[in-house]
Amino acid sequence: MTRLTGTALRVTIFIGENDTWHRRPLYSEIVHRAHRAGLAGASVFRGIEGFGASSLIHTTRLLSLSEDLPVAIVIVDTEDRVRAFLPQLDELVTEGLVVLDGCEVIRYVGRHRENT
Repeated sequence: MTRLTGTALRVTIFIGENDTWHRRPLYSEIVHRAHRAGLAGASVFRGIEGFGASSLIHTTRLLSLSEDLPVAIVIVDTEDRVRAFLPQLDELVTEGLVVLDGCEVIRYVGRHRENT
């Protein structure tokens, strides 16, 4: 079980919902690679509206439906572990934005699994 408290590094990856890696959703590939790398956790958030380097606005509003909504993947772990994962993001994220910022972890507790 990963222990995480105190100073940490957060990486946020902004991509499009339709971005893929070998016919698989890119956000899913990033989450699964983060899991295999033993990172503390990763979450994917689907945006309702946004734009990026292409300056195209993607939105869920009825009059201009978009199938390529913004997606943010957030990963938090120690600085060493996050920085060790960055080469994989360099490989995967060909369009989008990757942001690093320091943070402080106050509480990181998982669910207790029952033995069955």
